[in-house]
Amino acid sequence: MSALAQAYLEAGHAVSGSDRSLRDGGTPAPVLAALAHQGVNLFPDDGSGVVDEVGRLVVSTAIEDDNRDLIAARARQLPVVHRAVALSGLLAGRKLVAVAGTCGKSTVTAMLGHIMAACGFDPLVVNGAQIVGWDAAGTRVGSVRHGDGEWAVAEVDESDKSLTAFHPHAAVITNASADHYSKAEMDEVFDAFVRDVPGPVIDGRVLFGKPGGAKAVEWFSGLAARCPLPGAHNRSNALLALLMADALGAPRNLLGAALESFPGVERRLQRVGSLMLEGRDVAVYDDYAHNPEKLHAMLTTLQEAFPQGVAALWRPHGYAPLRKMMDALAAMFRDALRPQDVLVLPPVYDAGGTADRSVNSGDLALLLADSAGTVVLVDDLTEAETVLRSYASAVGAIVTAGARDPGLPVLARRLCLIK
Repeated sequence: MSALAQAYLEAGHAVSGSDRSLRDGGTPAPVLAALAHQGVNLFPDDGSGVVDEVGRLVVSTAIEDDNRDLIAARARQLPVVHRAVALSGLLAGRKLVAVAGTCGKSTVTAMLGHIMAACGFDPLVVNGAQIVGWDAAGTRVGSVRHGDGEWAVAEVDESDKSLTAFHPHAAVITNASADHYSKAEMDEVFDAFVRDVPGPVIDGRVLFGKPGGAKAVEWFSGLAARCPLPGAHNRSNALLALLMADALGAPRNLLGAALESFPGVERRLQRVGSLMLEGRDVAVYDDYAHNPEKLHAMLTTLQEAFPQGVAALWRPHGYAPLRKMMDALAAMFRDALRPQDVLVLPPVYDAGGTADRSVNSGDLALLLADSAGTVVLVDDLTEAETVLRSYASAVGAIVTAGARDPGLPVLARRLCLIK
């Protein structure tokens, strides 16, 4: 939603918005502060922002029917528009490259947008994650690149199937796995999505799942391009971005340098600093990983770099996702954790609203009782910080991971402060 607000602003619209964190005089998160800096009026989500000047209310799937802004908009008979429809309308008139998939789509969108910009396309980019350096020192939302060219690159969402609101010229599918839906249902959604795409389609499901993908890897190796981000999963992401840029006509002699200059994505295995100890420093990372595949990629990448041990804090981002993924998460952690690794589990991040709260992190901890690694259940992020600091001398890296909770990147940076 913050990216959509930024894109609206740069298209010349007046924008206001509400957030639950602003109730009772709360402090706005950095992304909200960036919007406020640009003149966006911010309100608590109590209906007070739905005034005469508002022409329509844009909502995400997360907004429930009893939301007071939504009630106020309906009372005023204002149009209520889903964010995907709003973004699709905003991108009308551009040649859209849509990036979808269960994992990696934010990174691929960012890489592709960066590569296209470096190759002279000057695209508008609207992403689900912030790109390092795109925030203009905190004065704008760093998940959007303003571009005046004919192309746009946008991450589209499969979690609520709202990707069907878009009609792209070209598309990338990173992969498909069970997350919000079964893998079979995800494959059906992605197949339908790309069926009528008139331009090039780069499908990671085909590229990495069938023998023909070896030719693409050989082509990638021929570029002598180096992926600046760690991990096999990021090399796969880079390949998808390069293949699409090539298919769109980017000069091949520029692709390698364009990729190597990519600055990275906020909260995607982002090195935020070091925890200083006597005699050595412990690397501190922050990551958005929130499903088994992403967590496995995060852990194995760090384990390869830090054989002495990794201390990972992971916070489930919702009760329903934890319940749905419980067995897969337990199997993944049991398989991935080594004796020298530590997993710290705070409670599920509770964003309010209606939810079945009958499951929590303790249920996952019970399933990991036979894990080779050490599993520690904590009550909150304050206790988590104490636990992570206590294990710092025994590991090579610490990582905070999880979606939604704005306290996770804050904790990661706080760990880098000397206490």
